[in-house]
Amino acid sequence: MKFTAALTLLALAVTPAAPAAAHCKGTVYLTFDTGSQSQAELIADTLKRHHIQASFFLANEKTVRGDYSLDPAWSAFWKARVAEGHVIGSHTFDHAVFVRDGADGQLVFKPGFGESAGKQVSWSARQYCEQLQRVDQRFVELTGRHLDPVWRAPAGRTSPRLLEAGRACGYAHVGWTPAGFSGDELSSEKYPNTVLLQKSLRMLKGGDIVLIHMGIWSRKDPWAPANLEPLISGLEQKGMCFATLREHPDYASVFKK
Repeated sequence: MKFTAALTLLALAVTPAAPAAAHCKGTVYLTFDTGSQSQAELIADTLKRHHIQASFFLANEKTVRGDYSLDPAWSAFWKARVAEGHVIGSHTFDHAVFVRDGADGQLVFKPGFGESAGKQVSWSARQYCEQLQRVDQRFVELTGRHLDPVWRAPAGRTSPRLLEAGRACGYAHVGWTPAGFSGDELSSEKYPNTVLLQKSLRMLKGGDIVLIHMGIWSRKDPWAPANLEPLISGLEQKGMCFATLREHPDYASVFKK
């Protein structure tokens, strides 16, 4: 994704949340979207080592293993994340990026995977709900547990009509805060890991929701191996705590319904 597009995504991000718990200087909410899954195990191991619960958004994306992230081969991986207490939400089954509102209440998307990959399709709100729920159905097959009632639109692109479709389907949309844009999908030549890490450590504050991918095909120097551990350690040294969206003041109520 080009930097100008990344800036556009920042404009669609959510507003920073409320203050953190009393023993913390602030709470940061780490969120992970599926991708190539090249960093999946590293991310899981790092979170476990730091005793951090985070939030994951799942789509059925092609992985570096040659399979897809919601194939049966990933069952053990997702079961382990459930057991660790992470929040798991929908990212649409086919990673369908919103393009625009269509005529007669339709919504136009460009799926990244599935039978319509790379093509523009028009869906009703009900059909979009089926995309969200299809992740839930597969997740139940893999883990025996339903998704949490949150979703993230691929690329963060939404409209009021799309957000309403998500709410009608039972899912609250979660973006990310401007400081929470990790930059892991940008060119590593133009935006090296050291620059992105220092930006995050300088700008992140309590209430921020951080966007990280579980592997990006296009980035030559992957973000997570170099940056995830020092990002967590650096924020901990600044007195920050971590929590899932279940504890986020803007989303806690949706988990109680």
